[in-house]
Formats: sequence, C-alpha cells, structure tokens
Amino acid sequence: MAKKDTTCSFCGASRNDVNMLIAGVSGHICDSCAVQANTIIQQEFNHTVKAKDSIAKSKKISLLKPIEIKNHLDEYVIGQDTAKKVLSVAVYNHFKRLSYAPKVDDIEIDKSNVILVGRTGTGKTLLAKTIAKLLNVPFCIADATVLTQAGYVGEDVESILSRLLQAADFDVEQAEKGIVFIDEIDKIARKGDNPSITRDVSGEGVQQALLKLLEGSIVSVPPQGGRKHPEQKLIQIDTKNILFICGGAFDGIERVIANRVNRQTIGFSHVQETAIEEDSLLKYITPSDVKDYGLIPELIGRFPVLSHLDPLKREDLKRILTEPKNALIKQFVRLFELDGIKLTLDKEVLDFIVDKAVEFKLGARGLRSICEAILTEAMFELPNSDLKNFNVEMTYAASQFSKSKITQLKVA
Repeated sequence: MAKKDTTCSFCGASRNDVNMLIAGVSGHICDSCAVQANTIIQQEFNHTVKAKDSIAKSKKISLLKPIEIKNHLDEYVIGQDTAKKVLSVAVYNHFKRLSYAPKVDDIEIDKSNVILVGRTGTGKTLLAKTIAKLLNVPFCIADATVLTQAGYVGEDVESILSRLLQAADFDVEQAEKGIVFIDEIDKIARKGDNPSITRDVSGEGVQQALLKLLEGSIVSVPPQGGRKHPEQKLIQIDTKNILFICGGAFDGIERVIANRVNRQTIGFSHVQETAIEEDSLLKYITPSDVKDYGLIPELIGRFPVLSHLDPLKREDLKRILTEPKNALIKQFVRLFELDGIKLTLDKEVLDFIVDKAVEFKLGARGLRSICEAILTEAMFELPNSDLKNFNVEMTYAASQFSKSKITQLKVA
C-alpha cells in the first residue's frame, strides 16, 4: 500500500491527483505518464521503421527498360544515339542479371563492360553520370592518368574501388553493384614496342594491373586510399558485379581506322571528301583498332562492348546550350536569379558562343569556358548593383570574349 505522500517520479503528481500510481524498484509512475510514454515509444518505433524502409528503398536499384533509359538520357545528352542505345542495353542486361538471373543449368550471364571512344567534350562522362543517377547505384569517376603500377609514385588501381566504396558510404554490398567510370583510358596505352631500360609503369603496367579488377575477383581495398594510410585495415570487395565503363578520346585513332579501311586519299580532288570522311571514321572502329592504338588484347577482351561518340556538329552544340534539363544557359540564368537578376542573351550571342566553340575545337565542355569568359565581369559587378535585368548583347559578348585567355589557344 503506497503512502499518501507518494508522488510520480516523472511529473511529480501525488497519488490523490491521479487514477493509478504504479510502483517500481526505486520510484513510481502515474497512469497519465505511462500513457504518454507509450505514445512516445510508438512514434519513435514508427519513425525508425519508416527510416529503415526509406534506406532500403534508396538502396533498391531502379531497373528500367533500355528504351526508358535512352529516353532519360535524351533529356540530358544531345545526340549520340548509337552510344546511348549501346550503353542502355549493356546497363540493362547487367542489372537484369543482378536482379533476376539465377543460375539455371549452370548458365551464368557475364557482365558487359563498355569502352566509349569519342573526342573530348562529346559527352562520355555525362552519359555515365546520368545513367548512374537514374539507376540509383554508387558511382565514381577515376582518372587513368594518375594510375601507376604497384610500387611506383602515383595511385594503385585499387584506389578506384576505394572511391566507389566511399560513394556507397562504405556499404560493401552496395559498392559491389556499382558503376565505375575510368576516364582517359587511352592515356595508359603502350608507349611502343621498342625495348627500353625503363619500365612503362603508367602504360602497360597499369593495364596489367587493371585485369584483376575487370575479370571479377576478390580485391583487397584500402578504404581511405592506398599509400598514405598503410596501417588501415583492408576491405574485401568482389568485382564480378561491378560495371566498368571506360572513356577516352583516343586522339589520332582515326588514322588507324583510315589505314584499315583504305579511306586515305591522294590528290587535291579529294580534299573535301577526305575532310567529311574524317569526321565519320569513328563509326567504323573495331577492337583491333583499339589494340593497334596501344591497349593490350587481355584488357580489350574484358570490354565486350565498344561504342563511339560522334563529333558534335554546330547544331548539336547550340542545342546543348539551351535544350537539356541541365542546359548551360539555364545554369547561368539560375546563378543570376540567386542575386535577384534576370539574365537574357540575344540569339546572336548564342550563335557567337557556338561559333567560337567550333573554331577552337573545344567541344561541349568548351561552351562553359566561353560563357564564363563572357559573363565573368558581369558576375563580378552586378551582385553589388541594383540592376534587376541584364541582357547580353552581341557587342558586349564580343568585347568580353576578346579579353579572355581562350583567344590565345592555338589549335592544330
């Protein structure tokens, strides 16, 4: 029997002020506090369940059909229909294999790693980024130019998987279903067949080291990167379900293709025809051309899908400026909006930007450089002004561009 002066240990109410006072080992709780505590527990439990469901949903791969993948790519990448179709099919088959394909009669479907060949600024990296975001999987970009053979100054190939692991928030299961985009793959081509007293540690040596990642094996990965933290515990990652996409400009490979298809011409009468042919030679690329360029056969064999990106024409560059969801002009308009300024550009200015990108052979990536050159002065001055509308006219654009460093570029 509780004493009359006994109170609730939570709210301090006396026994006379509540319906029930429940005794514990070292205190009491009234019925009102017990109900409130139960409500809090239920709310926290439901919140935890929803959070777990949200995490599970965020980790679920969004598998779309190839046509749906391509339609999504069309919203962000202009042109390049061939590369889009090849990439859509390769990615669809890869993740379909992960999601649905059990072993039946000992048939195991292999993944289809992809090589994209195209000039700089044609959209290789953008294609890979857009697909990874669409599918909701861990994605990382690695630069092949910094990779060296183990034991030499530079980064080990395992550092590529370290970046993927970090992109997956160190969830190994998620990382093992991710996408790795290796850029500048052409920069690790063999330097030549001539014997040398020095090792080709950033060329063929890297290609040999990449083989174990590509073929599907258990790789010991340093979570914080390779050589700066030698004391760290290594994490085991199975690469058999990681999709590798490589991109490279392969500068000069058109000459290799031309030699093979006998499209080189002699004489002045074919000069115009040759110029037209040169822009379309990449469509005839084969694995043998990539081998002649300097990639070893073992590496090429682990990339069953080879596709090309067409050089961007003038009309493609103009569409890239304004049409995609993340179009460059839309980005600059939003930047000015954040300062309360409405930005508009005359049609002649858009044509001027495209003309300069074509003239300096900068590709789509060069469009931003030209826009920055034209708008940098305005972005410096206008945030401190009371101007609410800023229209870029042709005379202003030409004047600002003429002061930029881009005009000093010399293109062979």
